[in-house]
Amino acid sequence: MKGNIAIIAALEGELKPLVRGRGAGSWKRRESSKGCSVWEYRHADGCWIAACAGMGEVRAALAFAEAEKIAAIDAVCSVGWAGALDGTIAAESVSGVSLVIDTKTGERFRPTDLQSAWPVLATTTRVADEREKKRLAASYGARLVDMEAATIARIALGKSIQFYCFKAVSDDAEARLPDLNPFVADNGRLKMLPFLAHVAVRPGSWSGLMKLGRHSSAAAKNLAEALYGWLDESGSLRRLNGDYTEKQR
Repeated sequence: MKGNIAIIAALEGELKPLVRGRGAGSWKRRESSKGCSVWEYRHADGCWIAACAGMGEVRAALAFAEAEKIAAIDAVCSVGWAGALDGTIAAESVSGVSLVIDTKTGERFRPTDLQSAWPVLATTTRVADEREKKRLAASYGARLVDMEAATIARIALGKSIQFYCFKAVSDDAEARLPDLNPFVADNGRLKMLPFLAHVAVRPGSWSGLMKLGRHSSAAAKNLAEALYGWLDESGSLRRLNGDYTEKQR
C-alpha cells in the first residue's frame, strides 16, 4: 500500500527519535496551530506526517486534524508511550496492539493489521497509577494503557481510513509514580514548574521518576526503529510480520 500515512503521538518526546534520527534529513517541520507540532516526510507516492498536540482525546483529535491539513490521509498509526498493566511486558519494549478499548464509552476497535498474541490496549481519560493499572487489567483484560489510541481509531473508522497502533512502554506494571493528573494542563502537557515543586519535597518519588525518564527515552528510540522497520524506504506501508513485543536492540 502506498499513500499518505499519518503518525499521531501525544508529545514531541515520543516523535523526536523518529524525525531527528535515521532519515531525519528528509523530515521537514511544518507550520501548525498553537500547541501542535507537525513534521512531513515526502516520498515518491505521498508522504508521512508525524503530528502531536498533547495528551488526551481532545488533543489527539487536534493532532489528527493538523495532519489532515497537510494531505488527505490514507492510513493512520497511533503511536507513543503506554503503561504496562502486567509484569510480562517490560519497560522500553515496543508492541503492536490487537484491540483498543475505550474505557469511557466501551467501544472496541481492531487495528487493520494485528496478531492475536499482541496485547489489548485500554484508552483512559486520566494517567493510570499503580492501583488503576490493576483495575484496568482485571476489568478489560488489557495489558497496556494509553490516553489517545481510541480517539484516533474512532476518527479513522468514521473516515474509512486504515488504523494501526504501536506503543512503546514507558513504565512497567509495578512502577510507583506520583499522581500526574493534577499537573496535566488543558493543552495536554505537564505543567512542569508546579510538578517539579511538588516532587522536590517528596524524595520518595525521585527514583521512580528517574526510571520513568530513562525508560521513556529508550522506548521512544525503540519505537522509531520499529516504525522505520514498518515503513519501507520508499514511504510505503508493508505488512507487519515482526513481533515488536520484545525490546528492540
